[in-house]
Amino acid sequence: MSESIKATRASIQIGDLAVDGFMLPDGSYRMSQTQTASAVGLPERNAREFLKSKAIKRLLGKDYTPAISEVEIESTDQARGQSRINALPLDTVSAYWLWQLFRGNKQALALCMALMIETLTRRFDTAFGVSRSEDEYNQLLRDQNAALQATLEDLADAYAEPDLLREHVSRLEQQIRDLGGEPWQLPENNEVPTND
Repeated sequence: MSESIKATRASIQIGDLAVDGFMLPDGSYRMSQTQTASAVGLPERNAREFLKSKAIKRLLGKDYTPAISEVEIESTDQARGQSRINALPLDTVSAYWLWQLFRGNKQALALCMALMIETLTRRFDTAFGVSRSEDEYNQLLRDQNAALQATLEDLADAYAEPDLLREHVSRLEQQIRDLGGEPWQLPENNEVPTND
């Protein structure tokens, strides 16, 4: 880890998610390792392990070394919380969220989709001269996120249906065995079992 660097803190709104963002003296941006993980529902340890894994090199290049900075947060009257953090550059934060998306993390999927849609919307707005406030962008993000969550729930239900069907078939097979039959076999001698 390098020596401590002073950073300025600002609250960043991503739809319903609020995170602390940090600007270093050189103008680059960082996010805390802890909030990077918690944004997708995971503990800080998970982000720390990702930084040591081969996955980050696969996503950002084999020669990539994460520029983790120990950042000292400039105190303000309004700022609360810890005064030092492990700060990650935004490319590392993005790679971590994408990795979590690839691993099936639904929160990461919703977050990445929302950020991609917002980025495209902003670029299209710029190209067509459309002007929106940050509140409007955040509301669009919330709406898109809600629609995506509903879609994810529908997908979860769709994936659960085959499991329910297998369970139902299994119970029916057991009922046939309990009645003295063998599932998936025709009765011998064209006899039809009766419930006498």
